[in-house]
Amino acid sequence: MDSRGLRKAPQSIDEYIGTFPKDIQSKLESIRKAVKEEAPDAQEVMSYGMPAFKLNKVLVYFVAQKKHIGFYPTASGISAFKEELSQFKHSKGAVQFPIDEPVPLELVRKMVKFRVKEDMAKAKREGRK
Repeated sequence: MDSRGLRKAPQSIDEYIGTFPKDIQSKLESIRKAVKEEAPDAQEVMSYGMPAFKLNKVLVYFVAQKKHIGFYPTASGISAFKEELSQFKHSKGAVQFPIDEPVPLELVRKMVKFRVKEDMAKAKREGRK
């Protein structure tokens, strides 16, 4: 709590994950691990109050909600996997994995790998890294 009695936003992914029950922590940690495996050079950050992984730009965000795990691989990450995501509720930039089902980690890995390639190509075009 801050000096005004308001809940302080988590400052790290560890803090964020620690605010959830053990079963949800496990799901969030599995996503975190999958992202780290596919983007080992990505930096863990909190952005817009959400855990995120960043290379040149943010690759993906993820959050726990009451009924789902939200995964945000940006609009390009959703459109590239539209067919594989058809069984899940999704929008232009996000997909919802039901909280009471296993997280499709192989699909998460594919989306992260796609986002890493996309991020690196864009950085190269823009003269970074």
